[in-house]
Amino acid sequence: MSLRINDVAPDFTARTTQGTIRFHDWLGEGWAILFSHPKDFTPVCTTELGYMARIEPEFTRRHAKLIGLSVDPVENHDRWVADIEETQGAKVNYPMIGDTDLAVAKLYNMLPAEEEGTSEGRTAATNATVRSVFIIGPDKRIKLMLTYPMTTGRNFDEILRVLDSMQLTAKHKVATPVNWKQGDDVIITPAVSNEEAEKSFPGFTMIKPYLRTTRQPA
Repeated sequence: MSLRINDVAPDFTARTTQGTIRFHDWLGEGWAILFSHPKDFTPVCTTELGYMARIEPEFTRRHAKLIGLSVDPVENHDRWVADIEETQGAKVNYPMIGDTDLAVAKLYNMLPAEEEGTSEGRTAATNATVRSVFIIGPDKRIKLMLTYPMTTGRNFDEILRVLDSMQLTAKHKVATPVNWKQGDDVIITPAVSNEEAEKSFPGFTMIKPYLRTTRQPA
């Protein structure tokens, strides 16, 4: 199944470390980050899951839930979580999906739909493409998709930055420039006329007719 930005995030029912969930029901009306892993007890993913456990309060503050996925049984996840806490110094409190039948990986285009079999006998290498991050909005639509190679740890501070940008631009007629971070100036979208900009963003700066900046709205 091919997925694009602004497609509805596919719904599914799956076992997790916190019980069986129906994904859209679990999402509720907030934001969510779904991030996947090719196999349990893999070194790079261990550091990623631990880091997400440490910064989960930052996502909670932004009304965003976290959910992990790995192509292994939930029982393996439970043992892995203990290792993560031991080695990374953080307890994983968010759920982790056990995608043993590869259903979610296929549904989210992380594995080919025609892929046969289950998690049994598969290695991290055969699941190498199951290293994606999806940000899902309150409308249950996909807002961002990223896929990383197995040897490169993900930058979850960047996911926080992108989430901040998305939440800001969902409320105001602005866009965020390159390397933007909280408190930096923003760009007024082209759809806003100069007259409207004067009312909504008094004192804005016109660098070019198509490039107008203003202080970040509160």
